[in-house]
Amino acid sequence: MKYIYTLMLAGSLSAATTPTASAQKAPSPYKTRFAVDAPITAGLGALSGVGLYLVSQKDGLNDTQLAALNKNDVPKFDRFVAGNYSQTAQTVGDFIVYPTLLIAPGLLALDSDVRGRYGQVLGLYLQTLAAQNAIFTMTIGTTTRYRPFLYGTEGSGDRNSHISTNSFYAGHTANTAVATFFAAKVYHDFNPGSAAEPFVWTAAALVPAATAYTRIKAGKHFLSDNIVGYVIGAATGIVVPQLHKTADRTGLSLTPVQGININGYGYSGLAITKRL
Repeated sequence: MKYIYTLMLAGSLSAATTPTASAQKAPSPYKTRFAVDAPITAGLGALSGVGLYLVSQKDGLNDTQLAALNKNDVPKFDRFVAGNYSQTAQTVGDFIVYPTLLIAPGLLALDSDVRGRYGQVLGLYLQTLAAQNAIFTMTIGTTTRYRPFLYGTEGSGDRNSHISTNSFYAGHTANTAVATFFAAKVYHDFNPGSAAEPFVWTAAALVPAATAYTRIKAGKHFLSDNIVGYVIGAATGIVVPQLHKTADRTGLSLTPVQGININGYGYSGLAITKRL
């Protein structure tokens, strides 16, 4: 997504100025290692760059191709979106997703236990965002699906742009979901059994749903694009922190590892640890 890494950097800088608790830190439910996680995050960022390059090489439609588009070629469950266009809805969607990328992790700092481990949590958040955006950019870079507004008459110069072929899948929805579900997952892991959890998870689910609605009204994505984006974003927001859970909290932990074996060959993968 546009500006995504600028926002990630802004979040990192904000964490650097966030005061940590002066009292003894609560135990973290996560295990992270800078020597392992930093290269993984950087690699995911590089993969996103490859995806963005692939996107830049795509071609838009010419006027003859646009005139040949037919709503009846769209699957029935998506057809009601074909022809939609709303600049207002697009702006509303932007005002949901971009602030959410900062607000969701920012709200976690209100919890004293999370605040004491905020540097670690922010590192996990950046890795989670990087993972989702690697999936997203590589998908839109290698997949062509025409945006719904192309089946109408509005959109002016955007109708011939290469980004009008990036309907699958919905990046705004995915990035909103990855931020909110990450925040809910981290809150749950630091505060298991909290009475606030139902409200936290409900908010995490509703905000990306609102983003998806704006993208449908704007004619940027079909319903199926938004469903896929929602699922991928939510799953990534939950799975990445879960992979870093410590064995003393769950009995089982999955940790990224890499190194060089006795034959001099490099390796990488997941270390599975089970507490007995």
